[in-house]
Amino acid sequence: MKKLVMAISVVALTACTTLNPYTGEEETSDTAKGAGGGALLGAAIGAAADGSEGALIGALAGGLIGGGVGRYMDDQNAKLRASLEQTGVRVVQDKANNTIRLIMPGNITFQSGNGAIRSDFYPVLTSVATVLKEYDKTSVYITGYTDNQGSYEMNQQLSEERADSVGAYLSSQGVAVSRLHMHGASYSDPIADNSTAEGRAQNRRVEIVLKPM
Repeated sequence: MKKLVMAISVVALTACTTLNPYTGEEETSDTAKGAGGGALLGAAIGAAADGSEGALIGALAGGLIGGGVGRYMDDQNAKLRASLEQTGVRVVQDKANNTIRLIMPGNITFQSGNGAIRSDFYPVLTSVATVLKEYDKTSVYITGYTDNQGSYEMNQQLSEERADSVGAYLSSQGVAVSRLHMHGASYSDPIADNSTAEGRAQNRRVEIVLKPM
């Protein structure tokens, strides 16, 4: 049992705070959170299989696996932020769920009421594709959203076309089709008030969510 306590303590020590170079704030990295979560899961499995000694081995192995996934997502997040700086695309890392979300405003991605990508946005998507090819252990979920002007059905079709356009472009740049999952959400899940022009502009968007495979 003492060995078990020592093992879990070692994993806990990896959960140190680091300085976020983009916000200047201290935060716990995904590496540390992944290691901690992996250690707990590994300990539980090991304990069920072989008592305290099994829990010791499981905690160490799980911590290494979880920490590896966390570091992978941390590194991918940093690379995306560097590549997309000043493009208008927001990069949001959700450490609790170990995901990265790219929010692409519709006004810089598409012409109004159109599912075709603006030609001046191609370089931005090319930068995204370059990072996705480098970090190829993530699934890519692409969702199109609209404002609430017009019928739900019309907006559903438009949102699907926009998601498909982004997916097709990423595929054309070498991102494996098997990683891409496209979906249209019409005007569901607004992120701003659809009663104002500013809010509707924010709601017209495409989001890309990256999740570890």
